[in-house]
Amino acid sequence: MTSLWRQSRSFPPVVQLLMANQFAINLAFYMLMPYLAAHLAGDLGLAAWAVGLVLGVRNLSQQGMFLIGGTIADRYGYKAPILAGCLLRTAGFALLGWVDALPALILASAATGFAGALFNPAVRAYLAAEAGDRRVDAFATFNVYYQAGMLMGPLVGLGLLVTDFRLVCTVAAGIFAALTVLQWRALPDRGGRYPAGEQRTGVLTQWRQVATNRPFLLFSVAMIGSYVLAFQVYLALPLAAGQALGPVGTEATSGLFVLSALVAVAGQLRLTRWAKARWTSSQALVRGLSTMGTAFLPLALASASGGSGRVTTLGMLAALASAVILLAAGSAVVYPFEMDTIVSLSGDRLVATHYGLYNTISGLGITLGNLATGSLWDLAQQHHALWLVWLALTATGLACAGAVLTLSHTGRLAALTPQPV
Repeated sequence: MTSLWRQSRSFPPVVQLLMANQFAINLAFYMLMPYLAAHLAGDLGLAAWAVGLVLGVRNLSQQGMFLIGGTIADRYGYKAPILAGCLLRTAGFALLGWVDALPALILASAATGFAGALFNPAVRAYLAAEAGDRRVDAFATFNVYYQAGMLMGPLVGLGLLVTDFRLVCTVAAGIFAALTVLQWRALPDRGGRYPAGEQRTGVLTQWRQVATNRPFLLFSVAMIGSYVLAFQVYLALPLAAGQALGPVGTEATSGLFVLSALVAVAGQLRLTRWAKARWTSSQALVRGLSTMGTAFLPLALASASGGSGRVTTLGMLAALASAVILLAAGSAVVYPFEMDTIVSLSGDRLVATHYGLYNTISGLGITLGNLATGSLWDLAQQHHALWLVWLALTATGLACAGAVLTLSHTGRLAALTPQPV
């Protein structure tokens, strides 16, 4: 904690504010979202398809609108979309707790998703601009606050849930309302980095410039697998825990979430310092991605061993814990260098738009990857060969690492020359 405090204080006040804001954003988001499905199905009595629709609209409105959010940030400055996103999420969270009609719930869900699409690219572009040549350190510290919010949010939400779900929504909305006021008063205006005359050429020209940035697009595609692997904390790992551990699978899954966040919070700064001292940016990416891939090998070994009884249960718990630790550690190594590489490939120009398109591509990849993982899981279960799932995920991580290594060796990860502002 002392190291985090010193690291945070070493950055300009604006960067510190952005980090504190991200902690509060994740705190409010995760104190509500893990319990939304139960509220919709239990308290409101919605059918399963309606629950899926409400949750799906939130994801679609966020992932599908990242490019719009990044474009707005580059055209009108970073502060405006950050404020608009926080204000929109204030309204969305308040509605989720106090309405019960399906159309209103869909509207609230869409608002919360679009809010994330507004402020996420802007915050990252703002952070990159203010951190200067300390971008890697800034993103590493930023990720600690990000993960800490994810860790504390469900715990706070669970405590408030004892009273009422509406209280959870009201408190979460209140946090975003406070963030809106705080950032309106304390966050300086900061414009996107592109020549002033470019704004008059139109949005399509802005998108064309990003879409024709071939090294950036290749890097975005190469990194899709990392997001598919990271998402398995929500998909394949809970499925494995439920199948292997039965009634205690839910508790084990909760423990896995906590363990993942703890690894990131406790290890992020140390891992980043260690990687910076030994590797180049591309080497850190390759090694981090390889670690994420090999995280699933313990599960492959446990699944292939078969058997039953106490030893198998303990073995599966150990395999699950090992997978989460390695996956979180690999992600911690990758994240700051990944964010820094995006800025480098953008030429420090239209940064938010690059982040927006990058998030859209990764979101599409997560959707397709989850579909493929789920289908493979069903097939593997039918043939009693779940080890196939874990080996496929391992191969995905190693393929990502190989793709990034190839891009590095061919010079496609070299930073573009920054353009004049």
